[in-house]
Amino acid sequence: MSERIALIDYGAGNLRSVHNALAAAGAEGVAVTADADIVRAADRIVLPGVGAFGHCRDALAGLPGMIEALGDAVIDRARPFLGICVGMQLMAARGEEHGVHEGLGWIAGTVRPLVASDPRLKIPHMGWNDVDLAGSPPLLESGEAYFLHGYAVELDDPGAAYAVTDHGGPVTAAIGRDNMIGVQFHPEKSQGYGLSFLRRFLDWQP
Repeated sequence: MSERIALIDYGAGNLRSVHNALAAAGAEGVAVTADADIVRAADRIVLPGVGAFGHCRDALAGLPGMIEALGDAVIDRARPFLGICVGMQLMAARGEEHGVHEGLGWIAGTVRPLVASDPRLKIPHMGWNDVDLAGSPPLLESGEAYFLHGYAVELDDPGAAYAVTDHGGPVTAAIGRDNMIGVQFHPEKSQGYGLSFLRRFLDWQP
């Protein structure tokens, strides 16, 4: 029986591209859903995100029972979870984009504006850049991925950093613990690197 994979639709993600990338990586039974009950029953959960932290957090909280379903599935029952871009940022305790907003609080840290030390570097950070591993994290490999973001997670616990990239200084590229992983880059736009990462996520047994 194929796994039930919930791709959460809260009006803040590049859903078609992420769905197509998951399918290309071999996923079957991907449900694009705003239904908390489907998320609660899923075997794996993917939370995409594009846009401002606060807007995405409010949109996610606006789905009846969704925050509770995520806590039940990811924290209590340890279902594998992948956060992409703002979906990763929402794993943090808070975000400081257009005010201070509460995150899911799964990873101790704060989402803050990128500040490039070199004035020649543009913000947002957009395009291909290196993914350099921090230690030996699950699922990730060194390589190049596609980024598009103007904010990044600053971690309270350096041990939650799975990978970094460089944009006028070190920038968090991936975070995680236990059964959850978040990536600042876009696997669905990262060609072979992104597809191989998604394949490993689909096989992951944390």
